[in-house]
Amino acid sequence: MIRASRTLFNSSPSFIGCRRPTYYYSANKPSSFTNRLQIRSMADSAFKKIQIQREDTSFDAYVVGKEDAPGIVVLQEWWGVDYEVKNHAIKISQLEPGYKALIPDLYRGKVGLDAAEAQHLMDGLDWAGAVKDIEASVNWLKENGSQKVGVTGYCMGGALSIASAVKVPGIDAVVGFYGSPSPQLADAAQAKAPIQAHFGELDNIAGFSDVAAAKSLDEKLKSCGVANEVHIYPGSGHAFMNMSPEGIERRKVMGMNDVNEANVELAWSRFQSWMARYLS
Repeated sequence: MIRASRTLFNSSPSFIGCRRPTYYYSANKPSSFTNRLQIRSMADSAFKKIQIQREDTSFDAYVVGKEDAPGIVVLQEWWGVDYEVKNHAIKISQLEPGYKALIPDLYRGKVGLDAAEAQHLMDGLDWAGAVKDIEASVNWLKENGSQKVGVTGYCMGGALSIASAVKVPGIDAVVGFYGSPSPQLADAAQAKAPIQAHFGELDNIAGFSDVAAAKSLDEKLKSCGVANEVHIYPGSGHAFMNMSPEGIERRKVMGMNDVNEANVELAWSRFQSWMARYLS
């Protein structure tokens, strides 16, 4: 069920399976690297680092929250496991009634410090392997005190979270932010877990997270037979949930100047209600 829509913005750049967006990233920000280190240090201190085994490989993951609480796997943007996804995980762990949030490191320790690096890392991602990482993360949470487990993600992680509703057994709820999977990765019409999805009306990443992609996802979810909601936020663009000072600066450098705290608060409220409904 789609909750809001307006006009489709004139746009064309896209992510997965289509033309990529062109971003212009400034290198002349002397305080940026120092700020990143400070923010990362503050976020890192809240997490316990673990290793998760799957098949013949293992990967690092970062856990924060109550030990025996419902679990939520939190999936990174194209940047990697950076301060912003850790901010989201900390926020999620503190939502009522309390959650154990787990971030799997899909890039195996690599983090993009600018858009070119992030694009390179995402281009090199083994998407099928990432889905297996998500499944292993869900299983780890269920084996370590979480009776129910949800999955959420942002941008690249948003697409993967919706794909996990199709491909990963045992997920109790999904919330995806501004990302939809390519048909090659997963057919959302085959989703087996309740899905809530969030998109910004000003998002211009065609076929991935623009209004047309949101409406297409909504149409597919109508036939999947599980509960679903698709929300579109007027006045917000891609990655609108990133509200740290560093995240706002990074979005502006990439041409995304919208900051809408009311939309962010509404999205968090919907997220909290959805997860509480299906994970309690």
